[in-house]
Amino acid sequence: MADDIDRANDQAEYLLQVALSRRQRRATTAASAEFCEDCDDPIPSLRQQMVRGCQTCVSCQELREARR
Repeated sequence: MADDIDRANDQAEYLLQVALSRRQRRATTAASAEFCEDCDDPIPSLRQQMVRGCQTCVSCQELREARR
């Protein structure tokens, strides 16, 4: 039998998944930047095509993810 905490955790997980899917949809429809937001280096055209909506180069994206 589920208690209140289990239901709250289930709801929190559901809301997180909804938010992530909305963010993903927004990113895929946005145009990619030509230059990195962080270092102003050009973003390679292959990355712009493969990662729709990217705003950073690979190096800066790795740094952002490492900080999380």
